[in-house]
Amino acid sequence: MDAQLIVIIAGGLLVAAIIGSLVFLHGHNGRFTFDTKTGTRPRALEGEGNTTAVSSKGRFKLLTAGVGAVFAAIFAKLWSMQMVSSDYYDKLAEQNQTRTVTTPAPRGRILDRNGVAIVDNRPALAVVAYRDLAEDTVTVRHLANVLGMPYVAVLRKIQDNTEGAQSPHTIATDVRRSTVAYIQEHQEQFPGVSIAERTERAYPYGSLACHVVGYTGTVTQEQLKAQEELDEDQKAGTITYQSGDVVGQAGVEYYYESLLQGIRGEQTVKVNAGGNVTAQAGAVPAEPGSDIRLTIDIKIQQACEEGLRLGMETAQRVGDPGNAAACVCIDCTNGEILGMASAPAFEPSAFVGGISSDLWNELNKEDGDHPLINRVIAGSYPSASTIKPLSAMAGIEYGVYTADMTSNCAGWWTGLGEANGKWCWLHAGHGTRDLETGIRDSCDAVFYDLGKNFYYDKENPEGLQEMFRRFGLGSTTGVDLIGEAEGRVPDAAWKESYFKDWSSDERAWNAGDSTNIAIGQGDILVTPIQMALAYCGIAMNGVEWRPHLLLSAVSRDGEGDAYEFAPEKRLTAELKHKDALTVAQNGLHRMIYEESSSVARQFQSLPVQVAGKTGTGEKTGESLYGWFITYAPFEDPKYVIASIVEQGGFGSVCALPVVRTVLGAIYDCPSEIDFLDTTDQSR
Repeated sequence: MDAQLIVIIAGGLLVAAIIGSLVFLHGHNGRFTFDTKTGTRPRALEGEGNTTAVSSKGRFKLLTAGVGAVFAAIFAKLWSMQMVSSDYYDKLAEQNQTRTVTTPAPRGRILDRNGVAIVDNRPALAVVAYRDLAEDTVTVRHLANVLGMPYVAVLRKIQDNTEGAQSPHTIATDVRRSTVAYIQEHQEQFPGVSIAERTERAYPYGSLACHVVGYTGTVTQEQLKAQEELDEDQKAGTITYQSGDVVGQAGVEYYYESLLQGIRGEQTVKVNAGGNVTAQAGAVPAEPGSDIRLTIDIKIQQACEEGLRLGMETAQRVGDPGNAAACVCIDCTNGEILGMASAPAFEPSAFVGGISSDLWNELNKEDGDHPLINRVIAGSYPSASTIKPLSAMAGIEYGVYTADMTSNCAGWWTGLGEANGKWCWLHAGHGTRDLETGIRDSCDAVFYDLGKNFYYDKENPEGLQEMFRRFGLGSTTGVDLIGEAEGRVPDAAWKESYFKDWSSDERAWNAGDSTNIAIGQGDILVTPIQMALAYCGIAMNGVEWRPHLLLSAVSRDGEGDAYEFAPEKRLTAELKHKDALTVAQNGLHRMIYEESSSVARQFQSLPVQVAGKTGTGEKTGESLYGWFITYAPFEDPKYVIASIVEQGGFGSVCALPVVRTVLGAIYDCPSEIDFLDTTDQSR
């Protein structure tokens, strides 16, 4: 019975009651009486003066007027409700019987620079039901048997309100078509159960670029709470999430969530007094998210990952663990990241539909290799000898070690006294070397002298650190991914603060600290992407472009790009002495072709000249960390490739296969020489 009918009936009853009262009053007002003894003719008891009868008559008139006013008000209200406000009350009644629930929207795809899908969407069939099905234990048990799921698990899925009380609750996804066909053919056995079409993330290339694209997952309670805490201005223009929504949780999926997330659809459903859905009404379809094109080139990405495999395999063949590695390839003319790989990798598909707690614990266990970490941006390592070109430029820029100066390397350096002697990596010694040949041969003695000179220079004792920072070390690069590490450029203030429990003498910066960081050892920490950018700066005469993965966002209608990323400069390293760059560039070029015949053989088959540097970092209690960084072509730089193999040994052994594999893919010239076919080792 609707609200209007109830009001009309109540009003009618009220009117009837009032009329009955008036009749009663009219019949018993005491003005007339019957003389039962003398006949039936009525006679007046009183006259027409100011008597009790007259007063009763006045009160009756007053009561009649009041009742009339009440009648008028009631009928006016009824007329207003029925004729004037009927639409309003119809709407209220409709709202009590209907609910609007949302339907998920497909996420945008993630494409490489050529439009090849790295992350796609695939159709999936899901078994869904409304929450009132939980009351039908027979159907629930039968459904559990058909799906091959425990009864309790199915019941919990039905009762779970994370998707909304009136929304269909997902019981199972990616259901086999034979199971779906059985449910549809025996619908009478499954009242309230239906099949819904969904989209799930698909990965045509498996784990390829997994650290770049990241993974998705159900929005967490922490994320929902953070959303609630935003003020209205902060919420403007942002996506409003509901419990159960699938969102990006890492990588590009997270960073470009606002582009990839679609616009939810709406479904109107009718509900009964208990809030259970009884029927469906109109619907507004969901709008898919925008496809995005990355700067990644699938061919180069595959080469980066293949190179890591070869590098780790080579390390293991010579007896080193080689259990993790990283590689990045950047276009130094605009900052576009063409390839980014970290090993070990993981399968993003494992997160589709929710990752199991066992697998999550396995991926994050303390004594594991932490495959979820993107080592390109989050791995912090000693830079080793890859930093020597920057040290050389610092020496020239601040005049503490000019291009004409030389050092004599006997293998054992005693510049700070015999008690503080240090080995050059080549214990036999290099002989006399200047900065350019010191870079070529990675001669430690040259850079020990350089570091010592900085320590005793009164005007620029921290000129080394200044040059490192000038090329971007010690700060994030601004790459469009979360979780980037800052690295560390240690100086006197840092040491004083970091080792606050030490004595004042121990906390003081000393000459040994300067000689250590000059060769990339000691307390300096860098990430592979930082070093790649530093070499971009060397190759581009001081200019570094901000590294980025987004190339463009495709219009939602699929026609053209709605947004294109505009490259921007990260920094320009100004140098007073231009010959500093020339010394660094020539030293890197000569390192490839002159320092080691076996290294030279790997690069001589390429159609372009290459510049580069090896590095071998030391970490107490572990095998050596091998680096190799190159840029090409030497005359007109375009590509910079940086790689590191954790506990892989010498860089010329374990990291060389990585950069050579990538260069081979770029120039369609793979190496034909076994990467173990080398007798020379360089740091």
